[in-house]
Formats: sequence, C-alpha cells, structure tokens
Amino acid sequence: MVVAFFITYYLCLQQAKRQGVSVEPIANLIFYVFIFGLLGARLLYILLNLGSYLKNPWEIIMLQRGGMAWFGGLFFGSATAIWYIKRHKLDLFATLDLFVPFAALGQAIGRIGCLLNGCCYGRESQYGLYFWVHGKTLIPTQIYSTLLLLAIFVILRFKQDALHSPGQVLRGYLLLDSCQRFFIEYLRNDSARNIFGLTIFQVLCLMVFTVALILTPGVIAALRKPR
Repeated sequence: MVVAFFITYYLCLQQAKRQGVSVEPIANLIFYVFIFGLLGARLLYILLNLGSYLKNPWEIIMLQRGGMAWFGGLFFGSATAIWYIKRHKLDLFATLDLFVPFAALGQAIGRIGCLLNGCCYGRESQYGLYFWVHGKTLIPTQIYSTLLLLAIFVILRFKQDALHSPGQVLRGYLLLDSCQRFFIEYLRNDSARNIFGLTIFQVLCLMVFTVALILTPGVIAALRKPR
C-alpha cells in the first residue's frame, strides 16, 4: 500500500503539472484520500466480520494480517475527496478525472500485496498457485485483478489525454472497475454468496455501476452548474 501511495502520488502530480493544475491542492488531496480510504477500508472489513472482532478486539489493529475492504476505501475516499474539493473550490469532476486513473494503478499495485499476503484468494483449482498460508492450490485472483486494473489504468490514461468532457474519465473508472470486480468475485472464495446468489461486494458493484450509468454528460453538466 505504501508503494502504491508513493507511485500514485508522484505520477498524479506529474499529470497535474502537464495539465497546468496547481500541484499543492492535488498533493494534499491524495494524502487525505489515502488516509481516510485506509480507515474506510478497514472499518468496512471490521463491520463485515464483526463477530470475529468482538471476540478478539486486539485484531482490529493488526493490519499486518490483512483485512481491508476496497469498497469501504472507495466510499470513504470519495467522500473525503468531495469534501476537500468543495472546500478548496476546485472543479469537482475535472479534479476527479485527474485523480482516478492513478487510483486504478494504486489498486493494481495493492493487489500484489494481497497475493503476497494470501488474502482476497480464489477458489481451489489444480491450475492455480499454491498458497502456503492456505495449504491449497487456488485461483490467483489477485494476479487477475492486477492485470485488469492495469488495463483500466491504461485505458483511462488514454481517455485522460484525449479530448473529453469533465467527468467522463471518472465515469469510465466507475464502469470498468465495478465490472472487473463483479466478475472477479465469481473466482474468489472469501465471501459468502448470500444475497440472491451474489456476494455483498457484487451488490456494491451493481450500485456503483448504476451510479456510473446515471452520470451521463447531461447529468454531469447539470451538477457542474453554479447554484
């Protein structure tokens, strides 16, 4: 996560310079999003496994053992970003368009940590990798996630440098990221499928995908109008 932060931080600031955007507010934005995103990711994971943590409350601070839920980071990080952007009177969608491709890259790097830690694991398969922490050969969903997120990063960077209306890079990120996670969930084996045969994360993916569909150019233009 630390490696992901520094790489994302550096590349995002370089992009800000290329676009003629003031670097200082973007640097602060990345820092706040990273901190509150981590808190949100940890909080959601704890809530989803509350029974276990109530029995062993000291486990709450044992971050070295894993225990992050990306959607908690997405929601908390997004709320923090919106608050910061509004407070500093930045253009909401233009600023998020600048940031989100590098968020995808940060996710891709973070999944390498998942692979090394053995969390976010896949179903058992003879064609997978052996995970000593589980004592089984599992589908390396972490690698698939990393590759898909790298592809999303590349697509969004092309979109970012091409002529586009504000909010369209953000919309692309929400559409592509929710799709990759929805289908990766079918290969993972660390969440119960107790919501009409879907995991809680697949339901959240559908929610994010719906929000992205609603964010049409017309809706974004209406939201950008001063009130």
